Amino acid sequence: MLKYFTAGESHGKCLTGIIEGFPSNVPMDIDKINTDLKRRQMGYGRGDRMKIEQDSIEILSGIRDGKTLGSPIAFFIQNRDYVNWKKYMNPVKIEDDSKKVTKPRPGHADLCGSIKYNFTDVRNVLERSSARETASRVAIGSITKQLMNCFNIDIVSHVIAIGSVSLKENIWDIEKIKNADKSSVRCIDKNTEKKMINEIEEAKEAGDSLGGIFEIHITGAPVGLGSYVQWDRKLDAKLAYNLMSIQGIKAVEIGEGFNNSKLRGSEVHDEILYDPQRGYHRKTNRAGGIEGGMSNGENIVIRCCMKPIPTLHKPLRSVDIETKESFTATVERSDTCAVPAASIVGEMAAITVIADEFLRKYGGDSLEEILERWKK
Repeated sequence: MLKYFTAGESHGKCLTGIIEGFPSNVPMDIDKINTDLKRRQMGYGRGDRMKIEQDSIEILSGIRDGKTLGSPIAFFIQNRDYVNWKKYMNPVKIEDDSKKVTKPRPGHADLCGSIKYNFTDVRNVLERSSARETASRVAIGSITKQLMNCFNIDIVSHVIAIGSVSLKENIWDIEKIKNADKSSVRCIDKNTEKKMINEIEEAKEAGDSLGGIFEIHITGAPVGLGSYVQWDRKLDAKLAYNLMSIQGIKAVEIGEGFNNSKLRGSEVHDEILYDPQRGYHRKTNRAGGIEGGMSNGENIVIRCCMKPIPTLHKPLRSVDIETKESFTATVERSDTCAVPAASIVGEMAAITVIADEFLRKYGGDSLEEILERWKK
């Protein structure tokens, strides 16, 4: 069973992460982790913060000579902007309180978090609730992805909608989806890509923001990840839980979930076929590779809806928590659209769930032990 924790503030010294339960002797390529961190920072519509941060991972423990040790993996990712924030974010003593925030922004954790934790400075909330935290989760996902690649399990994603612009048809060709990183909005259709970029530009000029939808495909997952025996062991539930925890994600769909709700059962359920070469299989995959809370051997397909970023240059009204006076919300540095970046975070959140369920089914202390069980 995998456990992981992240820590760190957006403008603090660094982001950190710890992974427990990872097997030994898994080859680990640090360059691949840094590539995934870079992928998270790319995408049309990102803000100035991405020009400052050039994320790279520093391993503290759990990996030696390019292989995991079976002990906890600990790492940190430096916040390069901390040099400009040290006097405001010093863990021991704040030297300058001019960055204190008393004006919560609509759509953020600001007000609820300040009430919950009894803060008079909203910065204590926004620093941790920031999507900057997802850099740690991308690093964790990239590590677990390298484990899953040892068992021919892989994951890809692409953006299928930004604002009112969307792909006109479903794309099932994994090789095409692998080309998503060649697009600045991670859309594999050139005409749709141009329309998405125009949509982002229009929102930026208006001081507004955009959300959208991205799609994840997991290939190679064996039958039986997850379980039907308890509610909290269902694979689709675990995937939805983890993906909904990504900042800004407001809906998760497995397979053709929303569309299936409009159809009759005979038009929805995937018929089961068998032949000696392929074994059990299906011609269609409307269930998105999950039935009864378990993987069924088909590709796992997930879609996530991201709301527009709530930090706007066209600010909304709020109330100062000290004076209780109305005001228009302050603007923190922000993106116009972060859907392409969120799709990378979604990949990493999903593959971490798959890795956890895979280890539950085939688990052992070393890669070699797990390979033996997997091959049987």
